[in-house]
Amino acid sequence: MKNTTQKFDLEDRLVDFACRCLDVCELVPSAKAGQNLECQLSKSGTASALIYRKAQSAESRAGFIHKIKLVLKEIRASRVNLKMIRRKPVIVHKKIGRAFDEATRLMAIVLKSTETIKMNNLRP
Repeated sequence: MKNTTQKFDLEDRLVDFACRCLDVCELVPSAKAGQNLECQLSKSGTASALIYRKAQSAESRAGFIHKIKLVLKEIRASRVNLKMIRRKPVIVHKKIGRAFDEATRLMAIVLKSTETIKMNNLRP
């Protein structure tokens, strides 16, 4: 039986998302359009996890907020790349939809986190 009280770890989830994006990249054909989208997705998909790790060691609250906003930017870029791959369609595969759905969920989580951080920043 799976432990349902397991602690949520955003870093692990971002790493899993990066791996999903890389899985999609491996499916993309080597045609010129595919190469461009694959390159962009591999960068943005992995950047969100890497930048989040840097945010954990930010030297100030402002630095942390800035890096979290960059995480959101990279997730959004990944989501748009996945949308283009689906819409073109460069390739049709269920992994693309799963990665797209996870990007949407991660965007909501990171957006909510930034709102919470900002609200806590306003408190005396």
